[in-house]
Amino acid sequence: MRDRQFSLRRFLFSAEGAPYVLVPFIPIAVVLEIVHAEPTIVFGTSALGVIPTAALMGRATEELAERSGPGIGGLLNVTFGNAPELIIALFALGAGLHEVVKASIIGSIMGNCLLVLGAAAFAGGLRRERQHFDATAAVTQSSMLLLASVALVMPAVFELVEGLGLPSPNSERIDYEGTVEHLSIAVALVLIASYVAGLFFSLKTHRDLFNPVGATEDEPDPIKHGDAEPWTIRRSVTMLAIAGFAVGLMSEILVGSITEASESVGLSEFFIGVIVVAIVGNAAEHWVAVLVAWKDKMDLAVNIAIGSAAQIALFVAPVLVLCSLVIGPHPMALVFNGFELAGVLMAIWIATHVTNEGETTWYEGFQLLAVYAVLGTAFFFA
Repeated sequence: MRDRQFSLRRFLFSAEGAPYVLVPFIPIAVVLEIVHAEPTIVFGTSALGVIPTAALMGRATEELAERSGPGIGGLLNVTFGNAPELIIALFALGAGLHEVVKASIIGSIMGNCLLVLGAAAFAGGLRRERQHFDATAAVTQSSMLLLASVALVMPAVFELVEGLGLPSPNSERIDYEGTVEHLSIAVALVLIASYVAGLFFSLKTHRDLFNPVGATEDEPDPIKHGDAEPWTIRRSVTMLAIAGFAVGLMSEILVGSITEASESVGLSEFFIGVIVVAIVGNAAEHWVAVLVAWKDKMDLAVNIAIGSAAQIALFVAPVLVLCSLVIGPHPMALVFNGFELAGVLMAIWIATHVTNEGETTWYEGFQLLAVYAVLGTAFFFA
């Protein structure tokens, strides 16, 4: 018993256990919501509360994946990889916050391509001259992301030419005509088909390209959780269910306080969606990417960053479009504003260039972070 307590304490104070330090914010956010506290405080505590719940969901998914074989395990990882953000977006759809949802989609792609990849390259490069990774697998994923960007841009181009024009970052709801909504649905179906084909490619026909490189017989996987015993399937499923419930609870509180909190602190809902919500939804996964890069596992870090961005574009975005047909006051057209289009295209183009090289340095990581800072500053003043 004493050894188990010592192991748990060591895990919580390790880098891997850092997200779980924020667990107390979960009950705090619930209490603040019940007593109708200041919306800004409610928003801040619920945003922090999302992070450990997302980390727990990721841990449970890892444990299940290890016991399900490479095929089903890979499917579990890609399915639940962005589940917290998807849950937050579904609650935002129900509240009619479509611009926040679209901003979070773009913010997630940008965050993974620039913030996460940049932080990973910077952190890992501080201790070594350069880091190498498998360019073939990285280029495959970045190519999927580049092709997805075409689908994300075309509804906006159509609306710019044939419709009411692009929305501004802080515009109210625009009543799009049926044509662009139908186009959005068609694009969503194509993206999902591409996503399914990508799963078949990565898990079946070309599985060797996407095998984790982080673990060998002589070197343990850097994301193993200290000396903790592996979870059983029953425990993993239970923890996944608990994490899903907790993420949903925190998401509902977070979304319910966005409008009032944005007015209180003077930040636009657009900025909150594209920066804050996008970072919070994937904070635990982002932390893992930086951690494994620090341990010189750049293959895994690049896979997390670019793979997560591709999943957002190919799966999360189209699923949200289809869900908006039955959730919320009206369907969500896949029409992004000019800032979002410029940001996502530049982020994807830069990520594609970086992954083509097969190596990174700390200065390259710093440059990626600088680009993200410039975009974030522009969004702040938008």
